[in-house]
Amino acid sequence: MKQFPLKLVSRRMLAPTVGHYVFQRGDGEPLDYIPGQFIQVHFQYADGTATKRSYSLATIHDHALGPGEAVEIAVSYVPGGAATALFEGLGEGDAVQASGPFGRFCLMPADANRRYLLIATGTGVTPYRAMLPQLERQIRERGIEVVLLFGARTPEELLYGDEFRAFADRVPGFRFVPCFSRELPTEPHADVRHGYVQQFLAEFAPDAAGDIAYLCGNPNMVDACFEALKDYGLAVPQIRREKYVSSK
Repeated sequence: MKQFPLKLVSRRMLAPTVGHYVFQRGDGEPLDYIPGQFIQVHFQYADGTATKRSYSLATIHDHALGPGEAVEIAVSYVPGGAATALFEGLGEGDAVQASGPFGRFCLMPADANRRYLLIATGTGVTPYRAMLPQLERQIRERGIEVVLLFGARTPEELLYGDEFRAFADRVPGFRFVPCFSRELPTEPHADVRHGYVQQFLAEFAPDAAGDIAYLCGNPNMVDACFEALKDYGLAVPQIRREKYVSSK
């Protein structure tokens, strides 16, 4: 897979330990991707050993208009992490080497389900941000429902929370349910829950006849929800998974 340069356009902090990075390809080519896919960033450890990290694309782009310019990812900072040092050291206009896109954690054209259950913790929510234009189209054209259950410890760690809430307010059929394990916001929305995402699956009555579920984020959450959804009768192909394992 050939590599290409990504030049940093801007960055902002999404949470105390997560940055949102906006890049453009430095070779002038567009990055044609399917929402849900990821890229790999290639770099070297201090001793020169080659390594790479995978990042889901968070870019919101209407693919009906053709491939886009921006490449957006969310990066978790790990204390002492080599990738963290790389990203923290980037200035505007600096470049990293990347390859991709990869992955099949995508909405499938042949899906005939009535509802998507999208479940995430932490940066596992980034692919769902990229899927928003597709989901809006499917809600409009197929009349489906979408529930996004998103787990975070505290309100300040709820990545893209304002965007998902605004989307839910604007698009009937999309429901955003943030689940906070440690502390709640001061004036919580009616859809806010206190606890872990897997505790609230039952409330949404997973249905083998009409649901397709996506699980992305913490491996323990992914495993717990996978087992719970199987207990509700969902077949393995109806449960699509991507685990995020943080590495130094």
